[in-house]
Amino acid sequence: MIIQRPTDIGPSEITPRALFERRREFLRLSAGIAVAGALPAAHAKLGPGKASAFSTNETPTPLKHIAGYNNFYEFGTDKENPAQNAQTLRTKPWTVSIEGLVKKPVTLGIEDILKLAPLEDRIYRLRCVEGWSMVIPWLGFPVASLLKQVEPLGSAKYVEFITAVQPETMPGVRSRVLDWPYVEGLRIDEAMHPLAIMAVGLYGDVLPNQNGAPLRLVVPWKYGFKSGKSIVKIRLTDTEPRTSWMKAGPREYGFYSNVNPEVDHPRWSQATERRIGEFSKRKTLMMNGYAEQVGSLYAGMDLRKQF
Repeated sequence: MIIQRPTDIGPSEITPRALFERRREFLRLSAGIAVAGALPAAHAKLGPGKASAFSTNETPTPLKHIAGYNNFYEFGTDKENPAQNAQTLRTKPWTVSIEGLVKKPVTLGIEDILKLAPLEDRIYRLRCVEGWSMVIPWLGFPVASLLKQVEPLGSAKYVEFITAVQPETMPGVRSRVLDWPYVEGLRIDEAMHPLAIMAVGLYGDVLPNQNGAPLRLVVPWKYGFKSGKSIVKIRLTDTEPRTSWMKAGPREYGFYSNVNPEVDHPRWSQATERRIGEFSKRKTLMMNGYAEQVGSLYAGMDLRKQF
C-alpha cells in the first residue's frame, strides 16, 4: 500500500492558516446565533487544532447548514429531524470499547481518547449518496492513532464501527427503518490511511449532537453514510462486516461505497451533486476529489462490481 505523505498533497489543496481562521470567525459570527441552541452546552470549547496539509482550499459550508441538514436516522429520517430531536442525546459519560483481533483490547473514556493524538483542523468535502454535498471543517485525529493503541493482530483485515443505541433519547431506533445499532466498516488499510479521521468537533467547537457527538468517523473519499456517528464500539475482524445499509439495501449500498460518478445509484445518477447553499449542480469528482491520495488502495479492483 502506498500512503502519501502530507507533503505529497498539492499546494492548491492546502488552505492557509490565516485564511482559515478569518473564514471560521466570520462564519461563526454570522451563524452562531442561529445554531447556538444546537451546540451541547455541557462541553467546553475545544479550540483550534494544528494545521493540516490534508485540507481542501474550498470555502466551508456555513455552520447553520452543517448543523441543520443531517442524516442521522436515530433521530428521524427527515433532514431537519436530527437538529430538532438530538439535544436529548446523552454524551456524558461516554466510553468506546476497542476489541476483536487485537493484542490489547481496551475501553476508553472520551476524555482519554482526546489525549491520544493532537487534534487537527481538516477541511473535507462530504458527498452524500442522495446527491448533495458540503465542505466541513472537522476537528479530529487519524483513526490510525486510535487503532495503534490496541496493536491489531496480523489476522485483522477489517474494522467494524458500532454506534450508540439510546431508545429513550433516539426516537428513530423505535422504528424498523434500519437494523439497530448502526454498523459500518472499513478494510483495515482504509482505516489506517491518514485521510480517515475520528472527528470530535467542527468549526473549533465540540460536535453538535446531530453531527455525531461526541465521536464520529469521517472517511472523505466515501459517501457520507460510511461515517458512523456517536460511536461506542470498534471491533477488528477477519471477515467483512455486514453493514447497516448493506443489510437494508444490498443492491444500492455496497461495502466500499467510494464516491464514483461512473456508478449510478439504482434510482438516480451520481454524475452530479448540489453543494448545500448553491443553486446549480456541479460535476461529482472521482472518490470525492481524493483519488490521487487513495486510488492505490483499490488497484486491480473492479469498482463497478465492488461498489
